[in-house]
Amino acid sequence: MAHQRTHITLPKTLVAEIDALVGQGQRSAFLSEIAAREVKRRRLIEFLENRNLVWNREGHEDIDAAGGPAAWVHKMRQEAEKASRRRRRDRRR
Repeated sequence: MAHQRTHITLPKTLVAEIDALVGQGQRSAFLSEIAAREVKRRRLIEFLENRNLVWNREGHEDIDAAGGPAAWVHKMRQEAEKASRRRRRDRRR
């Protein structure tokens, strides 16, 4: 990953706390990790607050026929559990 040097200003007390946690040589890595996490969190919030539908029922008649998305997921989980039990049983033989 390419890096770019940037200049930021932080309160001295905050810098001291960061250094105490991660060490002076790890400031950039720490701040980069925190910034990336915050960007991801804010993008998720923006996505969740978006009122436009992400999933369209058109073309997913099988899910509607199963009783809707929740029923379809339940059915898929049951089928996966049955397959898992069969595999465990077959291994014991």
